[in-house]
Amino acid sequence: MSAASFSADGDGAVAGAAAPVAGQPAPVRVTFPDEPPVFDGANLMMRFVADLDGEGVVCAITAEALEDHFGAESALEAVLRDAFARGRERIHAACAEAIRETGGSVVLHSGRFRVQSG
Repeated sequence: MSAASFSADGDGAVAGAAAPVAGQPAPVRVTFPDEPPVFDGANLMMRFVADLDGEGVVCAITAEALEDHFGAESALEAVLRDAFARGRERIHAACAEAIRETGGSVVLHSGRFRVQSG
């Protein structure tokens, strides 16, 4: 896992702290359209789109991750939507990091998020 930190800016872009290294490809630009996530009740997750260098990829976060780390009290759609909205910036940052590691679509599970100190 990369040690670089990621944060979303006001236009939905997620920028990495790591700078390009000579001889290596430029870092992948990951942005997130300002669209609400889509509830996937059959798989108990919220799906959302990330833009990977101009190409849309469908990503998701599990209901379990939203319950464990973003305050969802159940797997009901409205509750998961609220939790996603509360954690949007952190979810997008984790997603961008995972996309850079895998090169494509990801599903964020509870283990992807660490307890933040302070």
